[in-house]
Amino acid sequence: MQREQVADFLRRRREAIRPAEVGIAVGPRRRIAGLRREEVAMLAGMSVDYVVRLEQGRSSQPSTQLLGALARALRLSDDERDHLFHLAGHQPPPADGVARLARAGLVRMLDLLGDTAAMVVSDLGEVLAQNATAKLLTGDHTGFTGVRRYLAYRWFAEPDSRPVHPPAEQERHSRQLVADLRAVAGRRCDDPTVTGLIARLQAASSEFRRLWAEHEVGTRRADRKTFVHPRVGPIVLDCETLVTPDLGQELVVLTPADTESRERLDLLRVLGVEEFPVS
Repeated sequence: MQREQVADFLRRRREAIRPAEVGIAVGPRRRIAGLRREEVAMLAGMSVDYVVRLEQGRSSQPSTQLLGALARALRLSDDERDHLFHLAGHQPPPADGVARLARAGLVRMLDLLGDTAAMVVSDLGEVLAQNATAKLLTGDHTGFTGVRRYLAYRWFAEPDSRPVHPPAEQERHSRQLVADLRAVAGRRCDDPTVTGLIARLQAASSEFRRLWAEHEVGTRRADRKTFVHPRVGPIVLDCETLVTPDLGQELVVLTPADTESRERLDLLRVLGVEEFPVS
């Protein structure tokens, strides 16, 4: 680990990021143009003390998970993220791991969307980043590990995840998940991550096996779905999906489909964050 280089790079990147780029309001008495250390700590989900020690070159070697969190917090480009990994004494993540870090440009778009719910999702259905409104709507989905990272696995293997959508929509949602995974499997036919996920799903769910055998293929670009929130009830949302050129990541934007849904989403913002256990 090149501690002095890590310290210099993190400090310079922190000073180069304007608060507005990460959704932080600037008060009239602010004396610095960039981010404060405590703001980086908040965005990365780590202690202020650890950020201070990193910038002073006296920290222990950060894990790859911490480096990924810092890369997202500082809106690093792919090259900058890989540089940080090298400085910290780690190899940058392999192809599948790289896809698990939301692209810097997509994260900036999350910030710019403000009160519009949006998230960055991998082609395998792992939520890589969410803005505050999306977390209010569905809970924070970025903390899952292992095979539970993938929405399709939780949907088919863990029935408790299904009440987020009403029963009348669940069959359609199941089919869409399987058809989308079929499209990914066609593009990444030799990828062990994809084949491993499919094998786990086939072992866990007879419903998945039935739908997989039908060989339906289709990647969602636009959709309308109902989210059932425990505090404000059903919210009908139009879902628009923007896909990166390599098809590896998607920006999903969720907007209210009618006046009642808009009012319920506004109420949810007033009520604040609902606790969604991740177990």
